[in-house]
Amino acid sequence: MDRAQLADFLRTRREALQPEDVGLPRGQRRRTRGLRREEVATLCAMSADYYSRIEQQRGPQPSESMLAAIARGLHLSIDERDHLFRLAGHNVPSRSGPGDHVGPGILRILDRLDDTPAQVISGLAETLAQTRLAVALLGDETAYTGPARSQIYRWFTDPLTRRIYPEDDHAMHSRYLASDLRGVYSHQGAGSRAGQIVDALLERSPEFATLWSAHEISVRTHDQPKRIRHPELGILELHCQVLHDPDQTQALLVFTATPGTESHEKLKLLSVLGDRQPHL
Repeated sequence: MDRAQLADFLRTRREALQPEDVGLPRGQRRRTRGLRREEVATLCAMSADYYSRIEQQRGPQPSESMLAAIARGLHLSIDERDHLFRLAGHNVPSRSGPGDHVGPGILRILDRLDDTPAQVISGLAETLAQTRLAVALLGDETAYTGPARSQIYRWFTDPLTRRIYPEDDHAMHSRYLASDLRGVYSHQGAGSRAGQIVDALLERSPEFATLWSAHEISVRTHDQPKRIRHPELGILELHCQVLHDPDQTQALLVFTATPGTESHEKLKLLSVLGDRQPHL
């Protein structure tokens, strides 16, 4: 661990960011060049004291999970993330396949969608980042661990996951998710994380096994409105716009409603509701 270089790198990256770059208000009295340490700590979901000690060369060696959070909070590129890991004395995360690192371009867009439900997902439907309103609409989908990080895995193994959609829509969602996993599996191969999820689902879910044997590809639902059941607002009919990041094999999902509809009015109410918790 190179404490001096790590501290210098964090300081220069922090000072290079402006509040507008990460979706924060500038405020009227800002003397700090770039972001404040407290603001970075909030973006990284850690205490201001912990982050400050690292930047002041007196903190403990950050764990890999902490470094990943710092890389995301500071909007580091994948090369900058790797440099961060090296300075902190850790091995660089593998680049052999799609990872959890969200690129700064996608994060900049996500930061500007604070008034809209939006989230970044991997090819395996693992939620990597969410806006505040996405948590209010869908729950904190970043809180899962292990295979359950994948919404596809949860859909076929945890009945509570399906409560978010009306029962009439379950069959279509099952077809879509199975075909989506098929597409990722064909790219990554049997020995990949996709292959591990396929093997687990074939063992645990007869429904998935039937759909997998049908070998469907590209069952599209993005052009159709999604009906999402909220515990307080009821059914919302939403459109899901998708922006793909080809370099990271990730997608930004943005949920909107047609202006003038009941769902549009319900969507406005999300900002005054508390976060919706996942079924863990």
